[in-house]
Amino acid sequence: MINFLPTFLLMIISSALVIINIICSLTLISITGLIKFILPFAPVQRPMRQLADSLLNLWACINTCMISLINKVEWDIKITGDLNKSSWYLLISNHHSWTDIVILFSVFSNKIPLPKFFVKQEIIYIPFVGTACWALDMPFMKRYSKQLLAKKPHLKGKDMESTRKACSKAKLAPTTIVNFAEGSRFTEHKKQQTKSPYQYLLPPKSGGIALSLASMGSTFNKILDVTIIYPDNPDSPFKDLLQGKLKRIVIRVETIEITTELQGDYENDATFKHNFQQWVTSLWQRKDQQIATYNQQK
Repeated sequence: MINFLPTFLLMIISSALVIINIICSLTLISITGLIKFILPFAPVQRPMRQLADSLLNLWACINTCMISLINKVEWDIKITGDLNKSSWYLLISNHHSWTDIVILFSVFSNKIPLPKFFVKQEIIYIPFVGTACWALDMPFMKRYSKQLLAKKPHLKGKDMESTRKACSKAKLAPTTIVNFAEGSRFTEHKKQQTKSPYQYLLPPKSGGIALSLASMGSTFNKILDVTIIYPDNPDSPFKDLLQGKLKRIVIRVETIEITTELQGDYENDATFKHNFQQWVTSLWQRKDQQIATYNQQK
């Protein structure tokens, strides 16, 4: 642990470690993606997929070591329910900081399959990043706005079709699909902009969760409802992490059974849509209260 060093020096060291880790990982994973693209044969695809996952896991392990090296962090983790690496999970979480992604990998390392994230279709065109996401079989989503659907009604349902296709690879092996239901990192400005009824959260996008459940059908075994809290560093956890000032990370995980009530036609069934929104709202109300409780204890 080197958090006794001056803040500016810790910032330089940690930033350099993060950048080097990202560049090396993206490059190596992208190479596996190029091999998969050039040699689209099953005997090649499977080992390349496993190698890409191993490189992603290595990236996460290095980040975890970096957190411990730079910060004196107290981890407070409570998981309700059993977890295993042979199941399929839909992980729903609040999103407060870039740190969240690193934290999720650290908390669930060797407990569940490697987390994979829904990414926008446009990401595929970003050099290295798009190739790496494709190599890792991240599901690419193509969503159409209400305005576009009004102009081109023939596109209705195409997003569901594209999401099902994107999720098809996730059915080949146990997978964890992560959904940051707020759609963006929480800030006070975004809270006011969205007129959020919550104190520490943005309004959740129920449609994305419903679409994930509908696309994967009965493949998911359970939902993991994750709450990430930085009680002592609520304003800028990522910056504080880089400066060696991150003090405490609180993680609460609840496993939720996937019942028939949680699967339906969100776009066309008004009753299901209303009930599903109510269910997600109740999750977010509990999550907001949970964060409030810990923030008041600091």
